[in-house]
Amino acid sequence: MTVDHEALLAMLSRLKLTAIRDQLDSLLDEAAKREMTLREALAFLCEREVARKDERRIEMALKIAHFPTVRDLEGFDFAAQPSVDPRQIRELATCRWIANGEALLLLGPPGVGKTHLAIGLGREAIRQNYSVLFVAAPALVAALAKAHAEGRLEEKLTFFAKPKLLIVDELGYLPFDPNAAHLFFQLVSRRYERGSMLLTSNRSVGEWGAVFGDAVVATAILDRLLHHSHVLTIRGDSYRLREKRRAGLIKSLAEEQIA
Repeated sequence: MTVDHEALLAMLSRLKLTAIRDQLDSLLDEAAKREMTLREALAFLCEREVARKDERRIEMALKIAHFPTVRDLEGFDFAAQPSVDPRQIRELATCRWIANGEALLLLGPPGVGKTHLAIGLGREAIRQNYSVLFVAAPALVAALAKAHAEGRLEEKLTFFAKPKLLIVDELGYLPFDPNAAHLFFQLVSRRYERGSMLLTSNRSVGEWGAVFGDAVVATAILDRLLHHSHVLTIRGDSYRLREKRRAGLIKSLAEEQIA
């Protein structure tokens, strides 16, 4: 049976097998060169199609996530932060905690790599087909407050509750007013045991009463977050300050104490 090339391309387009369509000649030549059986050739073509679809899915999901920069776990300097256990990060990278709807808190002073780890774990979650949204805590609270003032709070809570993993960065750098704290509590309650949250903060959980401006609300938030959670506290110097010290732009802590 003679197969018309254009008709074959049209059928592949109709079936949305665009990777096979776009590389058809080279893929068939490769299959022939490797003397594949019909079954092997079919599997080979399907693997290329699946790989293309995964690439496009990941590319789209990364755009939706709104990561502020590109960071991955392979680029994290574990030697510079000995308080971070690589085995624990590898375990978190399996995303079992996301599958179970658990929370992850990354705590520590500014510049120790909390956001780097958050983005790296978020990107890994996307690769494993979980939906992710990244948002800075001040922007999140501002969005909730604006929606509340406009009578659209339910809509905005639904939006932030939808991703399987919500990453809230820089919690505690700016204090919340009491109304904002109550709005954040509503979001945590909405996601509780339904979707995972990853929060980075420069404040220990014992200080969250001051962060939220209401010890009762802070306790209610922590009660839900810590029920099923992983808490990783990072200690050490800031990456940014370390580089400046190496460049001689600022003194080390020891030098400052001597001075």
